[in-house]
Amino acid sequence: MPIIYLSPSTQEFNPYVNGGDEELYMNLIADAMIPWLDANGIRYERNIPDMTAASSIAASNAGEYDLHLALHSNASPDGMEGTQRGCLVFYYPGSTYGMRAAELMVKNLKTIYPLPELVKAVPTTTIGEVTRTRAPSVFLELGYHDNPDDAAWVKNNIEPIAKQIVLALTEYFGIPFLEPRSRRPALVDTEGSPLNIRSRPNLRAPVLAKAPDGAYLTVINQWNSWYLVRYGCVIGYASSAYITLL
Repeated sequence: MPIIYLSPSTQEFNPYVNGGDEELYMNLIADAMIPWLDANGIRYERNIPDMTAASSIAASNAGEYDLHLALHSNASPDGMEGTQRGCLVFYYPGSTYGMRAAELMVKNLKTIYPLPELVKAVPTTTIGEVTRTRAPSVFLELGYHDNPDDAAWVKNNIEPIAKQIVLALTEYFGIPFLEPRSRRPALVDTEGSPLNIRSRPNLRAPVLAKAPDGAYLTVINQWNSWYLVRYGCVIGYASSAYITLL
C-alpha cells in the first residue's frame, strides 16, 4: 500500500487575518486527514511543528515515499494584502507523477472552494518542497490567509478539505475511496492454504504477504467482496470469503 510524507506548514509567524496562523490550520487539516488515510490504507509519516521546511525535506528524502504532500496557505504581496483569492497546487514541471497528483487535487478542491475557477495547478522550480524532494511532490496553497473570505473558508472547512485531499490521493494511487469505520479482529479461514494479501482489491494485483490459515488479522475496511486488512506490519486487500470476523 502507498506511503506519503505529510508536511503541514511549520510557519506559525504567518497570521490569519481573523485569528490563528498558517501552522495551526494546516496542522488541523493534517489531523483531520488521519482517519481518512487510515480508512483507506494509506500509510504516512509526518513532520512536527518544531521542524522547518529544510528539515521536512531532509526527513522526506531519508525515507521511501510515494508522494510528498505539503499543506500551506498563501499570502498576497506587500501592498496587495487581502485582495487575492484562490487555491494553488504547485508541482515540478518535469514530474509526470507530480503533475497528475496536482491535477487530481485541483479537481477535488474545486468541488468545495466557492470560486472553483481560482483553483489551479501551477508548475514551479522555486519552491524547495517541490524541487528538492526525491518523491514526487505537490505543494498546496489553500487560500490566502490575508483575505477574510479565504481565511474563513479554511477555518470553516477543515473536514471537507481533508476529505477531498484524501479522495485525490486514492485516485492518484488507484485504490477505492472508503469511509472511516470501526476496525474488527478477524481470523484467516482458508481450510489450509495461505491467504494472499494484495496491494489492490484485484486478483491481478501484486501479493504483499501470505497469511497462514488460522492467522489473526485486523479488518480495517471493506470494498465489495474484499477486506482491507492489517497483518503484522502489512496493510493490503484480501478476499472476504476467506476471513471470519470475530
